Amino acid sequence: MPDLDALVHHQLVRGLIDQGRVPTNGELADALKATPEAIEASLRRLHDGHGLVLHPHRPEPWVIHPFATSPTLTWVAQHSRGWWSPCIWCGLGVATLVGGEVTIQSRLGGESSDITIRCRDGNVHDSDLWAHFPEPPRFAWGNVHHFCARLLPFARREDVLPWAERHGFVPGQVLPLAQLADLARRWYGRHADRDWHKWTVAEAADIFREAGLTGPFWSLDARAGTY
Repeated sequence: MPDLDALVHHQLVRGLIDQGRVPTNGELADALKATPEAIEASLRRLHDGHGLVLHPHRPEPWVIHPFATSPTLTWVAQHSRGWWSPCIWCGLGVATLVGGEVTIQSRLGGESSDITIRCRDGNVHDSDLWAHFPEPPRFAWGNVHHFCARLLPFARREDVLPWAERHGFVPGQVLPLAQLADLARRWYGRHADRDWHKWTVAEAADIFREAGLTGPFWSLDARAGTY
């Protein structure tokens, strides 16, 4: 039987997929036959373990990767339904979890040019696009919001360096959007499972390697415990 934290995470993700919003803490308590105190403790454990991000001043989910609960630059739409996502990697993760045909709306480099990316089951149709991975994944949780905000689509690989210079960023790695979509399918494919768990370092390293992402930039810090 999955533990309470896995079930809370499952309820949050399913609520987002099915209703477009996270259940309230009271709804979580009712659904899982748990006390409000147990739900709050579970949410705090998930936050401390980087399973989600709570609002700074209250025990309510703010980000449950690959979903965001407040408006962002990345919007994933399917018919009349839609979801906010923290970044283009996460948007592709939402496309994987939702399945079927979806569109992802964003802006190239987070600037003025709108872009619509078409996907089916997490696979992108627009295979000529690129994505900027802003820094090694082992540093992502140092400031996960800033990390996600810089993980953006680009029309051309060579657009990334002048963009980074213009905004005072140290450029990261640039990869084909199709490769990022492959990573998203591997990384987020089980995030709606009842027995979800955070990836161990070994599991996360395997995922990056299977997606063809190797070398020092993609190496992980074993002291982090989970990813």
